[in-house]
Amino acid sequence: MTSMKSSNANNTSLVTRVEAGDMRAVARAISKVEDLSKDASELMKQIFPLTGRGLVIGITGAPGAGKSSLVDKLALHYRQQSERVGIVAVDPSSPFSGGAILGDRIRMQQLGLDRNVFIRSMATRGNLGGLARATVDAVSILDAAGYSKIIIETVGVGQDEVEIVKAADISVVVLVPGMGDDIQAIKAGIMEIGDIFVINKADREGVNSTEKELEALLSLAMREDSWHPPIVKTVATEGKGIEELAVAIESYRVAHLQKKAPDGRRRAIARWRILELLRERLVAQTLESDSASEMLDRLAGEVASKQRDPYSAVEEIMRGGQ
Repeated sequence: MTSMKSSNANNTSLVTRVEAGDMRAVARAISKVEDLSKDASELMKQIFPLTGRGLVIGITGAPGAGKSSLVDKLALHYRQQSERVGIVAVDPSSPFSGGAILGDRIRMQQLGLDRNVFIRSMATRGNLGGLARATVDAVSILDAAGYSKIIIETVGVGQDEVEIVKAADISVVVLVPGMGDDIQAIKAGIMEIGDIFVINKADREGVNSTEKELEALLSLAMREDSWHPPIVKTVATEGKGIEELAVAIESYRVAHLQKKAPDGRRRAIARWRILELLRERLVAQTLESDSASEMLDRLAGEVASKQRDPYSAVEEIMRGGQ
């Protein structure tokens, strides 16, 4: 009981420091949710009432589309407006692939020394579902710490990235000229969540045909909110088109996010968040005893050797091995 009280007191002290914008406290709080510390849920309960002020911008797109440079320049633009910026670079593929780490190195040159910019890389550690949840919690912590613009950058355009970007207020999809086949390939998942489309590296050949193809696909998409996603052309390395992107983001915010009542998207995000936490909690609860862990090892062996199918293995775990 005493340790619980002391843990709550520590969390309260940490939350107070987070609310004051202390970067070390923010980093520590994010580590707690990422590492699934025992007191992480108590911490997030205290953080949640402090959220809702920051704008969360999700940026996704194919590898090589120049997302890191775009995020870098967009963050610099917001800093010129005296806004505090949080950046969460998410790599769902591997902590060693270098995507998020390389992105950080680019930013470290200009943004890393700015005390009003917070940059964090997050990798799966073998838990894709948990990564999405940890990312959303990290964003909540940055929001509570007073970062007015929070940018989530993902490395690719797979299903995991789509899940993560769903948790943003605004989704920006980045493409490059000459990737017509890629547009066709990604349209199923990404086209429906894109609020703004950016054609980066717009000084390359093929930019007009990419724009036309994108316009054709967008004309077929029916959105409940009757928003027509704008297409912004940028050359991020030169800072071209960044202001137009910021204007498009602000237009979306004004059109959608100033409503008092939660819209369908916010409700869907809240529902997704509850389900993610529920799944995690139920799995942890089911496997918390030593006997459950032993049973899991035994069943894994039986499934691997084809003595049993995984569906009946799950049923046995849920019955508690009876």
